[in-house]
Amino acid sequence: MLLRRIAADPDIDLKVFFCSDLSLRKYKDPGFGVDVEWDVPLTEGYRSVVLSRWRDTDKLSPTRPISRGMFRALAGGIDSMPFDAMWVHGYSTVNSLHAIFSANALGIPVLLRAESWLADRDRSSTKLALKQLYLSGLKLLVDAVLPIGTRNAEYWTSYFGSDFPAFTMPYAVDNEYFASRAASSTLTRQKLQAELSLDPSRPVILFASKLQERKHADHLLEAYLRLRSETTLTPYLLIVGDGEMRAQLQQRAEASGMEGIRFLGFRNQSELPRFFDLSTVFVLPSRHEAWGLITNEAMATGLPVIVSSDVGCAADLLRDGENGYVYPVGDIAKLRDALAATLEPGKSERMGQRSRDILSRWSYREDLRGLKEALRYVTKLPIQGAAK
Repeated sequence: MLLRRIAADPDIDLKVFFCSDLSLRKYKDPGFGVDVEWDVPLTEGYRSVVLSRWRDTDKLSPTRPISRGMFRALAGGIDSMPFDAMWVHGYSTVNSLHAIFSANALGIPVLLRAESWLADRDRSSTKLALKQLYLSGLKLLVDAVLPIGTRNAEYWTSYFGSDFPAFTMPYAVDNEYFASRAASSTLTRQKLQAELSLDPSRPVILFASKLQERKHADHLLEAYLRLRSETTLTPYLLIVGDGEMRAQLQQRAEASGMEGIRFLGFRNQSELPRFFDLSTVFVLPSRHEAWGLITNEAMATGLPVIVSSDVGCAADLLRDGENGYVYPVGDIAKLRDALAATLEPGKSERMGQRSRDILSRWSYREDLRGLKEALRYVTKLPIQGAAK
C-alpha cells in the first residue's frame, strides 16, 4: 500500500486522518451488490486516526459521512510538531472541503490529488459554468496538485492554468505484490483449472470488476460470442465480480448456447493474482472509468490488456499493439478484433512482457518522488529525493 511506503521513508513523518471506517469493516458495496470485507490489512504500517462523525451512514456520498474534529486534529500536529503540509484526495465532498478550509485557516499548505479528467462524462453548459466557478475558488485554497496521469494533468491545466504548480504522482499499485502473488499461484494453477473445468490448452480472457452498466461486461460478452462464432479461436471467458447486471449477463450467456463462459462472483483482492496467473489477456471495457487501477494489477502480473478509450489509464499505460489495444468505447466489432489479435500464437507472451516493462516505470517509487518534489516546493525543506 502506498501509505505504508510513504510512512517507511525516513524523510516523511506521516499521519492519516480517515473520515469514515466503512472500508475497515464489513459493508454492503452498492456496485458489487454483496457484502464486502477486505482480506488485506488497510491500516497497518502507518499512523492513522478515524475522526468522529456528525453524520455517519453505510452509504458514501458528497455529504455522507460528515466528520468532525479535523481542525483540532490538524492544529494538534504530529508528535507535538506542526504539520508542514496536508495531502487531500478529492475535492467534491464536505469532508474534503472541511480539510482544505481547516488547513488554510492554520496556514498549512494543501496538496490536492484527484481522479478527474475532461472527458469523463457529458455535462450541460450550466453545470460546466458552475464547475468552472467552483474550481476557480478552489484554486485559491490549494498550493499544488498531484496529477495521477496525463489526462488528469490536462484537467488541472484546463481549470487551474498551465503555470499552476503540479507534481506527477502516478496512480500506481504495489507491482511487486501482484507479480509475486501471481508467480506463486503457478503452483496451484492446475487445481484452479480443475475447479473451474478449464482445459489448460485453451486461452483465457479475464474480466474482473463490478458488474455495473458503465463497466460494460455486456460489450465484452458480445465481442466474445462474435469471436467464437466467427473464428476458430476457442478461449474461455472468466467474469469475476458481482453486481446489478449479473443476472442479465448470465441470461444472455445461457441463451447463446456457447460453452466456455464462467461467472465467478465477487473475489477478494488477495484472490485476484490467481486469476491473473490463469489468464491470457485482461479486458476493461468501461465507460467513464477515471483510471482503472485493476489494469495496473493485471499488467504487473505480465498480462496484455485491452481497454476502451474511456479508461483513463490508456493514455499512460497502453502502447497500442505492443502491450495490448485501446478500442473506441462501445465498439464491439473493434473489441472483437483486438481479442483476436491478442490471441494470435505467441503474441500474448510478448505483449505481457511489454506490460511489465511499462509498469516498471509506473510504481510507488515514482509516487514517492513526485510527493517529495511537491513537499520541497510547498515547505522549502531539504527533503531528499526518492531512492532509485
